[in-house]
Amino acid sequence: MPILVGTCGWSYPSGRGRWNGIFYPARRPRGFDELAYYAERFDTVEINSTFYRQPDIATTQRWMARTPASFLFSAKLFQKFTHPDMFLARHRVADWDVTRGDLDVFRAGIDPIASAGRLAALLLQFPPSFRAGEETRAYLDWLAGALAGYPLAVELRHRSWSDESGATRALLSAHRAAWAWIDEPKFEGSIQQPSLVDTDAPIAYMRLHGRNAAHWWQHDDAEDRYDYLYSAEELAPIAETARSAAASGRRVMTYLNNHFSAKAPANAAVLRHQLGDWLPADYPLEMTARYPELKGIVRTAGLPLDE
Repeated sequence: MPILVGTCGWSYPSGRGRWNGIFYPARRPRGFDELAYYAERFDTVEINSTFYRQPDIATTQRWMARTPASFLFSAKLFQKFTHPDMFLARHRVADWDVTRGDLDVFRAGIDPIASAGRLAALLLQFPPSFRAGEETRAYLDWLAGALAGYPLAVELRHRSWSDESGATRALLSAHRAAWAWIDEPKFEGSIQQPSLVDTDAPIAYMRLHGRNAAHWWQHDDAEDRYDYLYSAEELAPIAETARSAAASGRRVMTYLNNHFSAKAPANAAVLRHQLGDWLPADYPLEMTARYPELKGIVRTAGLPLDE
């Protein structure tokens, strides 16, 4: 089965950790399309924007038109379903009430992608405050059931879920949902995942957030949390984990979320190289100059591969 490697999001146009002038060329021709450019270099992406607002059909149709037919999307579920505190603060509403009508809006928005067979997974990402318990298990059971028919991955961050791993695995297996494996700094309350847990899902889902423990909880800007570059040595066992999951017959999605200053696409390229993938299209000179580990792995615009 294929191992798909991409990044969490493709558009980081501002801030100290922007991608412009690094992954994307500093000088852009008129009509430059970030997603089309990205899709020339990777075969999948995890959509960030569906977490912050409900997707709409016109937008998802445009994403489809701007990428090859073989390009696959994973979509993060809208925050109303997984992050009630964040939803209430961001949308300035008093009550949190999830309805099937809300789910119908989300379904309609991603339907162009799902109907075309280009939805790799739907990610249900929960915060560390979402702890295992009777109510949270019941809610997760309801939500996963309401989303039946999609390939599901569930990201859980609090260690209460791994402390009762048998019950968590059984719950996810009942919905054929993958238990997302995450690489991140580990603290006392962090979920423990020494290996990728096998459920009855047809997919395996891996997310690499970086290991910037010093700025994980204390930072000037939220993007500082993701300022981390994996070494080739750190990526090697992750590549092996992905190979093992693929050997079991599951489609594997691996997404890099260490997006600060285009470290995610740099590490994604290295990981693809370790997996034996062909890396198409040129990269800007600024990218290979900033990340020398890419030299000999990717082509630099205007230069042969070995320079």
